[in-house]
Amino acid sequence: EVYLVESGGGLVQTGGSLRLSCAASGFTFDDYAIGWFRQAPGKEREGVSYIRIVDRFTYYADSVKGRFTISSDITRHTVYLQMNSLKPEDTAVYYCAAEVPPYGSRIPVLNNPMDYWGKGTLVTVSS
Repeated sequence: EVYLVESGGGLVQTGGSLRLSCAASGFTFDDYAIGWFRQAPGKEREGVSYIRIVDRFTYYADSVKGRFTISSDITRHTVYLQMNSLKPEDTAVYYCAAEVPPYGSRIPVLNNPMDYWGKGTLVTVSS
């Protein structure tokens, strides 16, 4: 069974940093793509970042480009989202999700349907 477990959320001041982790199990990690999504209260879910483990292809939403960095550790079966220069509008529940090959072809890639989801971790940025 596939499991995705997010961690690393918390309360941080504007301009601060957090690193989220997405620990994966139950599948061949190298074959998958992992996306980070977020949903703020009263808003639709938004794609944030994406990494394809096999070739390290990455994508960032414009709202986080230059501030967030996605990376993977194959040995730990974990994907990280380093979030710097946080803003109050980054406040949301952050979810990681896994995409099973064959990968979708939508543009941007975060529009591809994801196959497995974690339960989320809350990030709160105070002003």
